Amino acid sequence: MRPLRILTWHVHGSYLSYLMQCRHEFYLPVKPGYPEGYGGRLGNSLWSDNVRDVPAALVREQAFDCILFQSRKNYLHDQHEILSESQRQLPRLYLEHDPPQEHPTNTRHVVNDPNVMLVHVTPFNALMWDSGKTPTCVIEHGVTVPSVHYTGELDRGLVVVNGLRSRGRRLGADIFTQVRRQVPLDLVGMGSMELDGLGEVPHAQLPALQARYRFFFNPIRYTSLGLAVCEAMMLGMPIVGLATTEMAMVVENGVSGYVGTDVNQLVAVMQRLLREPAEARRLGEGARRYAQERFNIQRFTRDWEAAFALVTGTEHHQTSTLHTVAGGRA
Repeated sequence: MRPLRILTWHVHGSYLSYLMQCRHEFYLPVKPGYPEGYGGRLGNSLWSDNVRDVPAALVREQAFDCILFQSRKNYLHDQHEILSESQRQLPRLYLEHDPPQEHPTNTRHVVNDPNVMLVHVTPFNALMWDSGKTPTCVIEHGVTVPSVHYTGELDRGLVVVNGLRSRGRRLGADIFTQVRRQVPLDLVGMGSMELDGLGEVPHAQLPALQARYRFFFNPIRYTSLGLAVCEAMMLGMPIVGLATTEMAMVVENGVSGYVGTDVNQLVAVMQRLLREPAEARRLGEGARRYAQERFNIQRFTRDWEAAFALVTGTEHHQTSTLHTVAGGRA
């Protein structure tokens, strides 16, 4: 199977850096000033050689094998602006990064087309979206094994969320503020300095920072499973968070960390981990083992290779865990 030429947009840089582990060629449209979705290779990610920028004005002149949408804007507006009519008929996939926000169970996905493959990043997302007649599949996150190892030497917890203050209750800004009064926590991510955080940390430098903290705390009420959680688990950090969305199926209490819906109980767990570093190491090792099984990058790339092969009708020989639902409610 020759490498495919895939057009997509720069929506989530860290996810994109993992997707580029596939052996295909990815083209990112770029506009002057780098507006939303058109940043190309811009940013702190370590882009591989199979990622190429293409001026948005020249996209119509390029030959692609398939189109990968990653946002409503891509699907509703961008494709009509930069793609030719024939390019809009190419094999298409839509990568849905989030659960429905308008209503958790009764929201019809923006794509309702039997000729587009809808890819969900968690089983929870697939469960909650009304995917209509669009064929769907789930490709769970995959992350690489970091070169650093967990030490947990700092008697503090770490929170990694972008734009926490501006995104409010859904991302758990109030929970973070409440817990920080009782537990020493540091916050990193875009805009984190608005909440007295440490600021944005380049993705490649994040593991070395994380490894020194005793535990990882995820205050988010409602979103997809964050890549930061998977990365922290792969690093060997114990995870504490809310037992909502896919988090409830990722962290096993007493094995890899603790999740619950009582914030006071979560605070008690974090305080115990600060007192008992050996327990934190034990839970972190459980988290690492689980991440290596469920979120390894080899499984992730195999599943994506299978999805690209399926929509383009090309040959694919590697064994994959990919399962599709041909239309209906995924």
